[in-house]
Amino acid sequence: MAELTTPALLSRAADGDASAWDELVERHARLVWSVLRSYRLDDATAADVFQTVWLRLVEQVDRIRDPERLAAWLATTARREALRVLRRGARETPTDSVPDHAEPFAVAPGDDLLAGEEHGAVLTAFAQLSESCQALLRLLTADPPLDYRTIAELVDRPIGSIGPTRQRCLDRLRALLLEGDPDRTWEG
Repeated sequence: MAELTTPALLSRAADGDASAWDELVERHARLVWSVLRSYRLDDATAADVFQTVWLRLVEQVDRIRDPERLAAWLATTARREALRVLRRGARETPTDSVPDHAEPFAVAPGDDLLAGEEHGAVLTAFAQLSESCQALLRLLTADPPLDYRTIAELVDRPIGSIGPTRQRCLDRLRALLLEGDPDRTWEG
């Protein structure tokens, strides 16, 4: 199945081929999860919305106009479903916790604390960006990556404006980080 194109898989899935469905989910699950994570849904809600996105595909599989653009369709559907859940009253629960896991190599004392502080500073600065900058940066870091055409459609901007807008958003993020800690060198 891995050698089949997305349109071929979609056609087989529409005909009831379970292995085609499995391959579609395998190829696009990370994209759907990355969109859902950007809405800060709790784990249970995100899992429900994840299932709903795939249910929508099952319901609409015969009506997908451009099978080559399935990734964009899934990203848009995930965004709409997440917003629908949030509008119905689901609460956002942002977290600054870091997963508890062992590092494969030794770290110096305090490195974890420093990394946590940096992470918190970036999250704080990111939250101060405009919603359009946050949405654009989330899409640009989606996994699997989205092409600029898809991103342009999702944010309703000309494709040629994505790169310059991204740079302005990153410049603003860097400025916010410097405002929070002017003695620190923020790279990237």
